[in-house]
Amino acid sequence: MDVLLDDTEAPHGPAHAIVPAYLLARLAASRAAHLSVASAAARATLATPRAYRPSPPSRATLDLSVDGAGGLVLQATPAPDRVISDAGRREALPGVPVRREDEPATGDPAADEAFDGLGATFALFAEEYARNAIDGHGGALLATVHYGERYDNAFWNGERMVFGDGDGEVFTGFTRSLSVIAHELTHGVIESAGGLTYSGQSGALNESIADVFGALVDQRAAGQQADEASWLIGAEIFTDAVHGVALRSLSAPGTAYDDDVLGRDPQPAHMRDYVETTADNGGVHINSGIPNKAFHAAATALGGYAWERAGRIWYLTLTSGSLTSTSDFAAFAHATITTAAREYGENSEEHIAVRSAWTGVGVIEDAAIA
Repeated sequence: MDVLLDDTEAPHGPAHAIVPAYLLARLAASRAAHLSVASAAARATLATPRAYRPSPPSRATLDLSVDGAGGLVLQATPAPDRVISDAGRREALPGVPVRREDEPATGDPAADEAFDGLGATFALFAEEYARNAIDGHGGALLATVHYGERYDNAFWNGERMVFGDGDGEVFTGFTRSLSVIAHELTHGVIESAGGLTYSGQSGALNESIADVFGALVDQRAAGQQADEASWLIGAEIFTDAVHGVALRSLSAPGTAYDDDVLGRDPQPAHMRDYVETTADNGGVHINSGIPNKAFHAAATALGGYAWERAGRIWYLTLTSGSLTSTSDFAAFAHATITTAAREYGENSEEHIAVRSAWTGVGVIEDAAIA
Protein backbone atom coordinates (compact mmCIF):
# COMPACT_ATOMS: atom_id res chain seq x y z
CA MET A 1 0.00 0.00 0.00
CA ASP A 2 1.41 3.38 -0.98
CA VAL A 3 0.73 6.07 1.58
CA LEU A 4 2.02 9.61 1.28
CA LEU A 5 3.22 10.77 4.66
CA ASP A 6 4.42 14.21 5.58
CA ASP A 7 6.85 12.33 7.76
CA THR A 8 9.33 14.83 9.07
CA GLU A 9 10.32 12.88 12.13
CA ALA A 10 10.51 14.56 15.49
CA PRO A 11 14.25 14.49 16.16
CA HIS A 12 13.74 14.74 19.88
CA GLY A 13 10.21 13.41 20.25
CA PRO A 14 9.23 10.82 22.84
CA ALA A 15 9.17 7.26 21.56
CA HIS A 16 5.81 6.35 23.07
CA ALA A 17 3.67 9.35 22.20
CA ILE A 18 -0.02 9.02 21.35
CA VAL A 19 0.09 11.48 18.41
CA PRO A 20 2.56 10.24 15.75
CA ALA A 21 5.15 12.61 14.32
CA TYR A 22 3.72 12.44 10.81
CA LEU A 23 0.39 13.83 12.03
CA LEU A 24 2.06 16.69 13.89
CA ALA A 25 4.27 17.38 10.87
CA ARG A 26 1.23 17.93 8.66
CA LEU A 27 -0.25 20.30 11.21
CA ALA A 28 3.08 22.09 11.61
CA ALA A 29 3.23 22.68 7.85
CA SER A 30 -0.27 24.15 7.68
CA ARG A 31 -0.61 27.81 6.74
CA ALA A 32 -4.34 27.95 7.43
CA ALA A 33 -5.11 31.21 9.20
CA HIS A 34 -7.64 29.62 11.55
CA LEU A 35 -5.04 27.09 12.69
CA SER A 36 -2.12 29.42 13.28
CA VAL A 37 -1.91 28.62 17.00
CA ALA A 38 -2.17 24.88 16.35
CA SER A 39 0.49 24.99 13.65
CA ALA A 40 2.93 26.81 15.92
CA ALA A 41 2.14 24.42 18.77
CA ALA A 42 2.80 21.40 16.55
CA ARG A 43 6.15 22.81 15.45
CA ALA A 44 7.13 23.43 19.06
CA THR A 45 5.97 19.96 20.12
CA LEU A 46 8.03 18.31 17.38
CA ALA A 47 11.13 20.29 18.33
CA THR A 48 10.98 19.71 22.08
CA PRO A 49 13.56 17.18 23.36
CA ARG A 50 12.33 14.47 25.70
CA ALA A 51 14.41 12.24 27.95
CA TYR A 52 13.29 8.62 27.91
CA ARG A 53 13.86 6.47 30.97
CA PRO A 54 13.06 2.85 30.10
CA SER A 55 12.35 0.65 33.06
CA PRO A 56 14.33 -2.61 33.26
CA PRO A 57 12.46 -5.65 31.88
CA SER A 58 11.01 -7.91 34.53
CA ARG A 59 9.39 -11.30 34.32
CA ALA A 60 8.95 -11.74 38.05
CA THR A 61 5.57 -13.15 38.95
CA LEU A 62 3.13 -12.43 41.72
CA ASP A 63 1.69 -14.81 44.29
CA LEU A 64 -1.17 -16.09 42.15
CA SER A 65 -3.70 -18.87 42.28
CA VAL A 66 -6.20 -20.15 39.72
CA ASP A 67 -9.90 -20.21 40.53
CA GLY A 68 -12.32 -22.97 39.59
CA ALA A 69 -13.10 -21.30 36.29
CA GLY A 70 -9.43 -21.02 35.34
CA GLY A 71 -9.15 -17.33 36.19
CA LEU A 72 -6.08 -15.65 37.64
CA VAL A 73 -6.49 -14.57 41.26
CA LEU A 74 -4.17 -12.45 43.39
CA GLN A 75 -3.46 -13.78 46.89
CA ALA A 76 -3.48 -10.22 48.23
CA THR A 77 -5.72 -7.34 47.23
CA PRO A 78 -3.66 -4.77 45.34
CA ALA A 79 -4.35 -1.06 45.57
CA PRO A 80 -3.13 1.75 43.34
CA ASP A 81 -0.51 4.24 44.48
CA ARG A 82 -1.11 7.33 42.33
CA VAL A 83 0.81 10.60 42.36
CA ILE A 84 -0.26 13.39 40.04
CA SER A 85 2.09 16.34 39.54
CA ASP A 86 1.62 19.69 37.80
CA ALA A 87 4.37 20.95 35.48
CA GLY A 88 2.85 24.44 35.51
CA ARG A 89 3.09 24.60 31.69
CA ARG A 90 6.85 24.24 31.88
CA GLU A 91 8.76 21.54 30.03
CA ALA A 92 10.21 20.09 33.20
CA LEU A 93 9.50 16.86 35.04
CA PRO A 94 8.16 15.76 37.41
CA GLY A 95 6.48 19.02 38.46
CA VAL A 96 4.81 19.76 41.79
CA PRO A 97 2.69 16.96 43.35
CA VAL A 98 -0.94 18.06 43.56
CA ARG A 99 -2.81 14.82 44.34
CA ARG A 100 -1.80 11.57 45.94
CA GLU A 101 -3.69 8.40 46.74
CA ASP A 102 -6.59 8.90 49.19
CA GLU A 103 -6.51 12.69 48.72
CA PRO A 104 -9.62 14.54 47.53
CA ALA A 105 -10.15 15.86 44.02
CA THR A 106 -8.19 18.99 43.24
CA GLY A 107 -10.82 20.74 41.14
CA ASP A 108 -8.33 20.87 38.27
CA PRO A 109 -9.94 18.72 35.53
CA ALA A 110 -6.59 17.61 34.08
CA ALA A 111 -5.21 16.43 37.43
CA ASP A 112 -8.43 14.68 38.41
CA GLU A 113 -8.92 13.08 34.98
CA ALA A 114 -5.36 11.76 35.10
CA PHE A 115 -5.94 10.41 38.62
CA ASP A 116 -9.13 8.64 37.59
CA GLY A 117 -7.63 7.33 34.35
CA LEU A 118 -4.66 5.81 36.13
CA GLY A 119 -7.08 4.19 38.55
CA ALA A 120 -9.25 2.71 35.80
CA THR A 121 -6.18 1.29 34.06
CA PHE A 122 -4.87 -0.18 37.32
CA ALA A 123 -8.29 -1.74 37.95
CA LEU A 124 -8.42 -3.57 34.63
CA PHE A 125 -4.97 -5.12 34.99
CA ALA A 126 -5.38 -5.93 38.69
CA GLU A 127 -8.95 -7.17 38.77
CA GLU A 128 -9.04 -8.98 35.44
CA TYR A 129 -5.44 -10.20 35.03
CA ALA A 130 -4.10 -10.18 38.61
CA ARG A 131 -1.37 -7.67 37.74
CA ASN A 132 -0.35 -5.42 40.62
CA ALA A 133 0.30 -2.06 38.93
CA ILE A 134 2.12 -1.39 35.69
CA ASP A 135 5.37 -3.04 36.77
CA GLY A 136 3.57 -6.02 38.32
CA HIS A 137 5.04 -5.26 41.75
CA GLY A 138 2.76 -2.54 43.10
CA GLY A 139 4.92 0.34 41.89
CA ALA A 140 3.62 3.90 42.02
CA LEU A 141 1.56 5.21 39.13
CA LEU A 142 3.03 8.59 38.26
CA ALA A 143 1.66 11.29 35.98
CA THR A 144 2.41 14.91 35.16
CA VAL A 145 -0.23 17.26 33.76
CA HIS A 146 -0.03 20.74 32.20
CA TYR A 147 3.25 19.88 30.52
CA GLY A 148 4.56 22.65 28.29
CA GLU A 149 2.73 25.52 26.67
CA ARG A 150 0.02 24.18 24.34
CA TYR A 151 1.91 20.90 24.12
CA ASP A 152 0.24 18.68 21.51
CA ASN A 153 0.87 15.21 22.87
CA ALA A 154 0.80 12.74 25.73
CA PHE A 155 3.53 10.21 26.28
CA TRP A 156 5.00 7.51 28.50
CA ASN A 157 8.64 8.30 29.30
CA GLY A 158 9.55 5.01 30.92
CA GLU A 159 8.54 6.02 34.42
CA ARG A 160 5.52 8.31 34.19
CA MET A 161 2.65 9.54 32.05
CA VAL A 162 3.03 13.09 30.74
CA PHE A 163 0.09 15.10 29.41
CA GLY A 164 0.01 18.29 27.37
CA ASP A 165 -3.00 20.58 27.30
CA GLY A 166 -3.26 20.68 23.51
CA ASP A 167 -3.39 23.78 21.34
CA GLY A 168 -7.15 24.37 21.60
CA GLU A 169 -7.64 24.57 17.83
CA VAL A 170 -6.98 20.95 16.77
CA PHE A 171 -6.12 19.11 19.98
CA THR A 172 -7.80 19.44 23.35
CA GLY A 173 -6.40 18.36 26.69
CA PHE A 174 -5.11 14.79 26.48
CA THR A 175 -6.35 13.74 29.92
CA ARG A 176 -9.89 13.88 28.55
CA SER A 177 -9.41 10.52 26.84
CA LEU A 178 -9.31 7.41 29.01
CA SER A 179 -8.19 5.33 26.03
CA VAL A 180 -5.15 7.62 25.64
CA ILE A 181 -4.21 7.27 29.32
CA ALA A 182 -4.58 3.50 29.25
CA HIS A 183 -2.74 3.20 25.93
CA GLU A 184 0.30 5.02 27.24
CA LEU A 185 0.37 3.15 30.56
CA THR A 186 0.19 -0.12 28.67
CA HIS A 187 3.55 0.74 27.11
CA GLY A 188 4.88 0.38 30.65
CA VAL A 189 3.28 -3.06 30.97
CA ILE A 190 4.84 -4.09 27.65
CA GLU A 191 8.28 -2.93 28.82
CA SER A 192 7.92 -4.77 32.12
CA ALA A 193 6.87 -7.94 30.31
CA GLY A 194 10.11 -7.97 28.33
CA GLY A 195 9.56 -5.33 25.69
CA LEU A 196 8.94 -5.20 21.96
CA THR A 197 11.51 -3.25 19.94
CA TYR A 198 9.92 -0.02 18.80
CA SER A 199 10.40 -0.35 15.05
CA GLY A 200 8.89 -2.32 12.21
CA GLN A 201 6.46 -5.10 13.02
CA SER A 202 7.55 -5.52 16.64
CA GLY A 203 7.01 -1.77 17.12
CA ALA A 204 3.61 -1.97 15.43
CA LEU A 205 2.72 -4.82 17.82
CA ASN A 206 3.87 -2.59 20.69
CA GLU A 207 1.49 0.13 19.50
CA SER A 208 -1.32 -2.31 18.79
CA ILE A 209 -1.18 -3.95 22.22
CA ALA A 210 -1.28 -0.49 23.78
CA ASP A 211 -4.32 0.35 21.63
CA VAL A 212 -6.02 -2.94 22.57
CA PHE A 213 -5.78 -2.33 26.30
CA GLY A 214 -6.54 1.36 25.85
CA ALA A 215 -9.82 0.31 24.26
CA LEU A 216 -10.47 -2.36 26.91
CA VAL A 217 -9.97 0.04 29.82
CA ASP A 218 -12.36 2.45 28.12
CA GLN A 219 -14.94 -0.27 27.54
CA ARG A 220 -14.68 -1.68 31.06
CA ALA A 221 -15.14 1.75 32.63
CA ALA A 222 -18.27 2.24 30.50
CA GLY A 223 -19.56 -1.30 31.07
CA GLN A 224 -19.70 -1.93 27.32
CA GLN A 225 -19.77 -5.28 25.60
CA ALA A 226 -17.82 -5.79 22.39
CA ASP A 227 -20.75 -5.06 20.10
CA GLU A 228 -21.60 -1.84 21.99
CA ALA A 229 -18.15 -0.25 21.99
CA SER A 230 -16.83 2.38 19.60
CA TRP A 231 -13.34 0.76 19.43
CA LEU A 232 -11.82 4.22 19.05
CA ILE A 233 -8.54 5.50 20.49
CA GLY A 234 -8.43 9.18 21.40
CA ALA A 235 -12.01 10.03 20.47
CA GLU A 236 -12.03 12.96 22.89
CA ILE A 237 -8.85 14.79 21.89
CA PHE A 238 -9.87 16.34 18.56
CA THR A 239 -11.74 19.64 18.48
CA ASP A 240 -14.73 20.17 16.20
CA ALA A 241 -12.35 21.69 13.62
CA VAL A 242 -11.12 18.21 12.69
CA HIS A 243 -12.99 16.06 10.21
CA GLY A 244 -12.63 12.80 12.06
CA VAL A 245 -13.74 10.82 15.09
CA ALA A 246 -10.46 9.75 16.73
CA LEU A 247 -6.77 9.05 16.22
CA ARG A 248 -7.39 5.38 15.40
CA SER A 249 -10.18 2.85 14.99
CA LEU A 250 -9.67 -0.81 15.87
CA SER A 251 -12.89 -1.82 14.15
CA ALA A 252 -12.16 0.03 10.89
CA PRO A 253 -8.48 0.98 10.55
CA GLY A 254 -7.98 3.74 8.02
CA THR A 255 -11.27 5.51 8.74
CA ALA A 256 -10.58 7.44 11.95
CA TYR A 257 -10.06 10.79 10.20
CA ASP A 258 -9.98 12.32 6.72
CA ASP A 259 -9.10 15.95 7.16
CA ASP A 260 -7.89 18.70 4.81
CA VAL A 261 -4.99 19.53 7.13
CA LEU A 262 -4.23 16.27 8.93
CA GLY A 263 -4.76 14.10 5.87
CA ARG A 264 -6.31 10.65 5.80
CA ASP A 265 -5.85 7.97 8.42
CA PRO A 266 -3.10 5.79 6.86
CA GLN A 267 -3.73 2.58 8.79
CA PRO A 268 -4.23 -0.63 6.79
CA ALA A 269 -6.54 -3.40 8.00
CA HIS A 270 -4.97 -6.28 6.03
CA MET A 271 -1.48 -7.47 5.17
CA ARG A 272 -2.09 -6.90 1.47
CA ASP A 273 -2.04 -3.17 2.29
CA TYR A 274 0.99 -3.28 4.61
CA VAL A 275 2.87 0.02 4.40
CA GLU A 276 6.61 -0.16 3.74
CA THR A 277 8.11 3.03 5.12
CA THR A 278 11.11 4.31 7.01
CA ALA A 279 8.94 6.99 8.64
CA ASP A 280 7.24 6.51 11.99
CA ASN A 281 9.92 4.06 13.16
CA GLY A 282 9.03 1.81 10.26
CA GLY A 283 5.30 2.44 10.45
CA VAL A 284 4.60 1.57 14.08
CA HIS A 285 1.51 3.79 14.32
CA ILE A 286 0.46 2.82 10.78
CA ASN A 287 0.74 -0.95 10.43
CA SER A 288 -0.59 -1.45 13.96
CA GLY A 289 -3.97 -1.29 12.25
CA ILE A 290 -3.52 -4.89 11.11
CA PRO A 291 -3.15 -6.54 14.56
CA ASN A 292 -5.73 -4.05 15.87
CA LYS A 293 -8.24 -5.38 13.37
CA ALA A 294 -7.33 -8.95 14.31
CA PHE A 295 -8.08 -8.29 17.97
CA HIS A 296 -11.36 -6.59 17.13
CA ALA A 297 -12.37 -9.56 14.97
CA ALA A 298 -11.56 -12.05 17.73
CA ALA A 299 -13.29 -9.99 20.43
CA THR A 300 -16.50 -9.43 18.45
CA ALA A 301 -16.63 -13.08 17.35
CA LEU A 302 -16.52 -14.12 21.00
CA GLY A 303 -18.93 -11.39 22.11
CA GLY A 304 -19.60 -10.30 25.67
CA TYR A 305 -17.00 -8.22 27.50
CA ALA A 306 -13.89 -8.11 25.34
CA TRP A 307 -11.48 -8.02 28.26
CA GLU A 308 -12.71 -11.34 29.65
CA ARG A 309 -11.56 -13.74 26.92
CA ALA A 310 -9.91 -11.97 23.98
CA GLY A 311 -8.16 -9.51 26.31
CA ARG A 312 -7.08 -12.32 28.63
CA ILE A 313 -5.54 -14.22 25.72
CA TRP A 314 -3.62 -11.14 24.59
CA TYR A 315 -2.46 -10.39 28.14
CA LEU A 316 -1.33 -13.94 28.86
CA THR A 317 0.52 -14.02 25.55
CA LEU A 318 2.28 -10.75 26.29
CA THR A 319 3.43 -11.92 29.73
CA SER A 320 4.08 -15.59 28.89
CA GLY A 321 7.76 -15.21 28.05
CA SER A 322 7.16 -16.78 24.63
CA LEU A 323 7.80 -13.55 22.72
CA THR A 324 11.13 -12.02 21.84
CA SER A 325 11.86 -8.31 21.58
CA THR A 326 11.67 -8.59 17.78
CA SER A 327 8.59 -10.80 17.44
CA ASP A 328 6.72 -10.00 14.25
CA PHE A 329 3.00 -10.25 13.44
CA ALA A 330 3.18 -13.95 12.56
CA ALA A 331 5.04 -14.83 15.75
CA PHE A 332 2.54 -12.96 17.89
CA ALA A 333 -0.37 -14.53 16.00
CA HIS A 334 0.98 -18.05 16.60
CA ALA A 335 1.57 -17.20 20.26
CA THR A 336 -2.02 -15.99 20.79
CA ILE A 337 -3.38 -19.07 19.04
CA THR A 338 -1.25 -21.27 21.28
CA THR A 339 -2.45 -19.38 24.35
CA ALA A 340 -6.09 -19.76 23.31
CA ALA A 341 -5.67 -23.50 22.79
CA ARG A 342 -3.86 -23.93 26.10
CA GLU A 343 -6.33 -21.89 28.14
CA TYR A 344 -9.59 -22.91 26.47
CA GLY A 345 -8.83 -26.08 24.52
CA GLU A 346 -8.09 -27.10 20.95
CA ASN A 347 -10.98 -26.19 18.65
CA SER A 348 -12.67 -24.22 21.43
CA GLU A 349 -14.69 -21.17 20.50
CA GLU A 350 -11.80 -19.02 21.69
CA HIS A 351 -9.19 -20.94 19.71
CA ILE A 352 -11.25 -20.78 16.53
CA ALA A 353 -12.00 -17.06 16.96
CA VAL A 354 -8.35 -16.11 17.44
CA ARG A 355 -7.18 -18.29 14.56
CA SER A 356 -9.86 -16.88 12.26
CA ALA A 357 -9.01 -13.31 13.26
CA TRP A 358 -5.38 -13.66 12.19
CA THR A 359 -6.22 -15.43 8.95
CA GLY A 360 -8.84 -12.77 8.26
CA VAL A 361 -6.22 -10.00 8.21
CA GLY A 362 -3.78 -12.07 6.16
CA VAL A 363 -1.10 -12.52 8.81
CA ILE A 364 -1.26 -16.34 8.75
CA GLU A 365 -2.65 -18.72 6.18
CA ASP A 366 -5.27 -21.03 7.61
CA ALA A 367 -3.40 -24.11 6.45
CA ALA A 368 -0.38 -23.06 8.49
CA ILE A 369 -2.27 -23.24 11.77
CA ALA A 370 -4.99 -25.81 11.20
